[in-house]
Amino acid sequence: MRLLTCSAIAACIALSAPQFAQAQDLGSNFKRDKNVSVRQRPRPDYEAAGQKAGGFTLYPRVTVDLEHNDNIYASAVKVSDEIWRVKPELAVRSDWSRNALGFFAGGNIIRYGDNSTENAEEFTASANGRIDIERGSNITGQVQTQSLVEPRTNPSAPQSATTPVKYNLNSGSIVLTKEFNRLRVLGRLEDRDYNYKDVRNKSGGVIDQDFRDRNEFVYGGRAEYAVSPDTAIYVAATGNKKSYDTKVVGQDRSSDGYVVGAGADFDVSELVRGDIQVGYMKQSYDYAQFKSISGFNASGRVEWFPTQLTTVGINGSRTIEESTAPRSQGFISTNIGASIDHELLRNVLLSAAYSHGNDAYKGIDRTDKRDNFSATASYLLNRRVGLFLTYNYLKQASSGAPVDRGASFKDNKLIASVALQF
Repeated sequence: MRLLTCSAIAACIALSAPQFAQAQDLGSNFKRDKNVSVRQRPRPDYEAAGQKAGGFTLYPRVTVDLEHNDNIYASAVKVSDEIWRVKPELAVRSDWSRNALGFFAGGNIIRYGDNSTENAEEFTASANGRIDIERGSNITGQVQTQSLVEPRTNPSAPQSATTPVKYNLNSGSIVLTKEFNRLRVLGRLEDRDYNYKDVRNKSGGVIDQDFRDRNEFVYGGRAEYAVSPDTAIYVAATGNKKSYDTKVVGQDRSSDGYVVGAGADFDVSELVRGDIQVGYMKQSYDYAQFKSISGFNASGRVEWFPTQLTTVGINGSRTIEESTAPRSQGFISTNIGASIDHELLRNVLLSAAYSHGNDAYKGIDRTDKRDNFSATASYLLNRRVGLFLTYNYLKQASSGAPVDRGASFKDNKLIASVALQF
């Protein structure tokens, strides 16, 4: 089902690509549908009917945003502008009783009122599917190609670039799931390939971005045991191999790493559900001067349902991320956040979210701290039209040695959106 209920910042309507639920299995110990969040709740009067085409349903959609941004370059010296975005999309989903197949194609045309050098286009095309083997067992897969633009607010974005950095991302994944009554095992393979485009600086020179080109191969597994129909504990292990194209000394951040952990996922009573994992992570680099990064790893999300009309969420993570800062092999990113969704009326939704992030860079004296707040009002006129109003505030403070630290800035955005779906 496609529903006009998600943030206008993402400018998507419930699903940005066709997704497949697991085949119905009423006897599974791993179903987590006891509680339904505000955004998951079915709203038949506001769901796109789609266009039937044989054994498939087509979901066309277009979203138009008008944004006022008071700091388009994410810098200490503010420059404001109005930004138009037009986002056409087409999702295709099969209607089969077993197995599933889907396709997605979408674009994002970005136009600035006064600063045309920021104009850009983004494109995405993907296909995904599921093969049902037997009860509780299936194989899912996805392939995707994207042409994207790096936001100016990204810590990796070069501050002196005259235009945003563009890059291509091609990815594919396959997941095997097998259920044995109270035991479920999952195996996953994923491959991502990044290709960044050079940009020019304000003096006319070229800012090389080829050193960021890389391939990331991720593999792992998870074993879950259902201690009850609404709670499971699990152990998980994930490995990765990151291979950079460049072999220039000091820029080659090729590495191998892993994350091991244990956790639990639950959907208890009619009040709370979530998934929490803690463990250990390590990333080792080929370049001898880059020391390995290791430490405590965590990820989790918990949703609380004080009433059927309100959903409160908290989330957090601690991970190792890639760095583009000179002499730094990577950084540990720690993030915590909270959100609330409230159904004021059946077709009027109010949402707010806050997050705090801390990026501690290794090899250099730099720490970035971010605070992000957003609030969205969604008004669903009918199954075809939705209106959204979003405010977003972002503050980044980078500290450390002057030669190492990144940008410090504040950014305010006000976005009005209209979404049409058929």
